[in-house]
Amino acid sequence: MRYINELHEGEQVTDVYLCKQSQILRAKTGKNYLSLLLQDKTGTIDAKMWEIGPGAANIEAMDYVKVEGAVTTYQGNNQLNVRRIRKADEGEYDVSDYMPVTTSDPKVMFAELKKLMDSVKEPHLHTLLTNVFSDAELTKKFMNHSAAKGIHHAFVGGLLEHTLGVAKMCACFADNYPILNRDLLLTAGIFHDIGKLFEISSFPENDYTDDGNLLGHIFLGAEFIGKKIAEIPGFPEKTASELRHCILAHHGELTFGSPKKPALAEALALSMADNLDAKMEALKELFSSAEAQSGGWLGFQRIFESNIRPTSK
Repeated sequence: MRYINELHEGEQVTDVYLCKQSQILRAKTGKNYLSLLLQDKTGTIDAKMWEIGPGAANIEAMDYVKVEGAVTTYQGNNQLNVRRIRKADEGEYDVSDYMPVTTSDPKVMFAELKKLMDSVKEPHLHTLLTNVFSDAELTKKFMNHSAAKGIHHAFVGGLLEHTLGVAKMCACFADNYPILNRDLLLTAGIFHDIGKLFEISSFPENDYTDDGNLLGHIFLGAEFIGKKIAEIPGFPEKTASELRHCILAHHGELTFGSPKKPALAEALALSMADNLDAKMEALKELFSSAEAQSGGWLGFQRIFESNIRPTSK
């Protein structure tokens, strides 16, 4: 199949894609048209069907659809001008082509994360980590979940990959700065995005849940860990508050969604580890895009507030 990141303006396309969104809208002329968001494992593309044909009206989100059309551009982005569309039949597509997946082995990553968990010596924090990941269903979901809808680690296994990256940096920070409580920081790093399990639905939807829209992953994570702490007899109240503070403050700034700004050294270190890992992954994905292959400037990138290019090889 032709993947979305391989498409160029002027090309004709006849292929199957996953329909993430489908709406019948009204143009300024008063005529209805079909607006779609199509996805494969390389990304998404906006699609429009200006002349609604037979079968188009019953296309729904999460349908696999076979489309015929031409690639155009709108406001600098590729768009698919659809001539014909229908629901795809079984056998016309392979589900693995539509799920972006980590390039690392989840079992190897989780084994590495487990070693970091086992290195936590404080008995209550160690018990907390053990109890949470003794839930086989939660662990399986954690290993296969994405870390976001977009921007960074928005793929199967992304949550595990991001968590491991943050936890490794937390361990490095603790080794270099003696003022940091290693056990607290490492536990917070492992749990900082646990709320994503409840904020974002699993693939192929990978969209915000009701609780995700209403509450967000930071609150959901702190609430989840608070409940798990309550199941452990004698868990120190001070440690419980400090751990939940690290989770609540891990975006670093109120304007970035954190209910609290870091008030502990461990919370500050965690926010920096989280931000760095997210930014490095966003750069990796940007540099691997089709537009980056020439090694030229990639234009202004909002997440970095700068024009970006890869370094020369």
